[in-house]
Amino acid sequence: MSDPLIHPSAHVDVGAVVGAETRIWHGVHVMPGARIGSNCILGQGVFVAGTVSVGDRCKIQNHVSLFDGVVLEEGVFVGPSATFTNVRRPRATFPRRDKYETTLVREGATIGANATIRCGVTVGRCAFVAAGAVVTRDVPDFVLVAGNPAVACGYTCRCGERVDPVKGRCGECGRGYVASPSGGLVEESS
Repeated sequence: MSDPLIHPSAHVDVGAVVGAETRIWHGVHVMPGARIGSNCILGQGVFVAGTVSVGDRCKIQNHVSLFDGVVLEEGVFVGPSATFTNVRRPRATFPRRDKYETTLVREGATIGANATIRCGVTVGRCAFVAAGAVVTRDVPDFVLVAGNPAVACGYTCRCGERVDPVKGRCGECGRGYVASPSGGLVEESS
């Protein structure tokens, strides 16, 4: 394994942990205490706060800010200019650091470009948040959401393609799924 590649214009503060083979590009700022896994990509202008955890193999596109309370599990994709919040009722003159909420993006999920994720929600495993969506409540595993506020409008496969809701199968890779009590899907056993 090789060391991370950090662009000369990036600021990775002492106390941040960056995994092997991670690439950090132009103008990125990673605060002390942040944990970035291995084989990640942080695009231009990304900000990572001190309590943030990013799993292995995540791709965070340009101009995304990961504020305190955000947790990305392994293999998460975050599109350009996606927005995460960490407090529900912010005021400049009434600091609410004690009110920060955890936002969890589970393994393999995709957050589309310009999507907004409200604090305190969980985006499920391999879920897909469409570009521009505003997520105000939890998204079940393998569910596609779109709109403002985001609503379920289909299912997605681990590979990112749509799952036929009648057949319960991905037309691209052939993986099979069954409904789960949460409203999402569960992969069939191989």
